[in-house]
Amino acid sequence: MTEQSSCPAGAAQSRPAVATPVCTDRVKNRVRERITDRVTERVEVVVPVHNEQRVLARSIRSLHDYLTGTFPYGFRITIADNASTDATWRIAEDLRRKLPHVHAVHLDAKGRGRALRRVWSGSSADVVAYMDVDLSTDLKAFLPLVAPLLSGHSDLAIGTRLSRGANVVRGPKRELISRTYNLLLRGAMGAGFSDAQCGFKAARTEVAQALLPAVEDEEWFFDTELLLLAERHGLRIHEVPVDWVDDPDSRVDIVKTIRDDLRGMARVARRTLSGPAGLPVPPRVRDARLPAGMARQLPSFALIGVVSTLAHLLLFVLLRTVMPAVAANGLALLVTAVANTAANRRFTFGVTGRAGALRHQIEGGLAFLIGLTLSSGGLALLDLLAPEASPVAEVAAVIAANALATLVRFLLLRSWVFHPRRVRGTAR
Repeated sequence: MTEQSSCPAGAAQSRPAVATPVCTDRVKNRVRERITDRVTERVEVVVPVHNEQRVLARSIRSLHDYLTGTFPYGFRITIADNASTDATWRIAEDLRRKLPHVHAVHLDAKGRGRALRRVWSGSSADVVAYMDVDLSTDLKAFLPLVAPLLSGHSDLAIGTRLSRGANVVRGPKRELISRTYNLLLRGAMGAGFSDAQCGFKAARTEVAQALLPAVEDEEWFFDTELLLLAERHGLRIHEVPVDWVDDPDSRVDIVKTIRDDLRGMARVARRTLSGPAGLPVPPRVRDARLPAGMARQLPSFALIGVVSTLAHLLLFVLLRTVMPAVAANGLALLVTAVANTAANRRFTFGVTGRAGALRHQIEGGLAFLIGLTLSSGGLALLDLLAPEASPVAEVAAVIAANALATLVRFLLLRSWVFHPRRVRGTAR
């Protein structure tokens, strides 16, 4: 309709040499749109939002300008409104009408995971991605993020703020919490990826849609659960160092998020005891094998590790009210270390009976000493750097030390304390 009114009467029958500039531009735009439409949904970018009326229009226009001007593939931007109560949905609808390749969906319940599940599960794009609405991550990293997925080299891709090539600007509190959380994932869950929380991720659509039915979380832990599940099935995760600037207006409830993440880790560890969820696995990893016994030992050790960590933190918080932090940490770690060794002896390494039980506890005490040294050193360093540190910072320091100590504990228990040859010798 607009195209017809922009061209003078008879222009369609005129020779190209006398066509008006406006008409010529319209025709060129029309051709360009048709070419783009052929590859419109190679990549679908989801931007989950909740009460983001202040930044939504500016961020979506910036993202749209970047993708239109520099991104070499067809794209679709989907604004996923999570039950906003302000003008967010009205702004999203306005952007949908004004900008090509911008769409909007509305959900009646909150939850970033819920929004991503809704859009990704129905996407027809080759690759699905998402990014935070504040655009804290430099958009120049977007093409390196999705290129390995479009080529078929990788299955999922994440932006990482924790690699040497990343350039990050944020406060020490959020830096400590982020590094602590990712250390805990590595130590307790055996995660191989470096940054589970960066709001800059992508996946091949067929892979995402295969994993989604097995992902239970609907909120902030959604990312972590998806990545842990992908690793569990041998999928390849590509990491891209990003330039990232903290949003000072972030409204994330840090304490609630930490609590929910710990619960999610415990749930995932518990589920892994039943083995893989039977999801599609790429041919390149079908014949991969872990060292003998490790496939059975890792889920059990991870579950026991999560329970021990939660028990340690609970005891530490309770004891901290009546004694100094270092003493509270030492006593809490001693109690949970004894229980941890006993549980791993029985359930992870299958050693039963009283024979060798005392020796196993004594040798397991070495792991206790390592954990005590790491956590006490961390608390001492925190006290030196920030004498008035909050209880949240103390707990974060203990979690970080626990994560590293957990990894050391597994290696010691598997290769020394409960090594099959030593266990058989004890039985004889």
